Amino acid sequence: QMQLVESGGGLVQPGGSLRLSCAASGSIFSVYDMGWYRQAPRKQRDLVARLTGSGFTNYADSVKGRVIISRDNAKNTVYMQKNSLKPENKAVYYCNARLSYGIGWKDDWGQGTQVTVAS
Repeated sequence: QMQLVESGGGLVQPGGSLRLSCAASGSIFSVYDMGWYRQAPRKQRDLVARLTGSGFTNYADSVKGRVIISRDNAKNTVYMQKNSLKPENKAVYYCNARLSYGIGWKDDWGQGTQVTVAS
């Protein structure tokens, strides 16, 4: 099982940027697909970005051009740079580690980090 600890959240002004980090431990980081999800108040948890172990990325349509996901396998860390933040981006952001095998996959989650966008 992968343990995940997010950091980098907080209060950001509209139009600003932030970088979230997720430190992983407990398993072989490089084989995991890593992702960031967000959950706004009273909303479901949705994918923001994912970066596979082989280097493929996919982004939610709503964030394309404003979000970059990256990973450092030597540091067992995944990052998400988010630019041009808007008040509606306020949410808890969760780090996800997905291990795919055969016909299924297994997800591990971090505890989440709050991001608030306000002036």
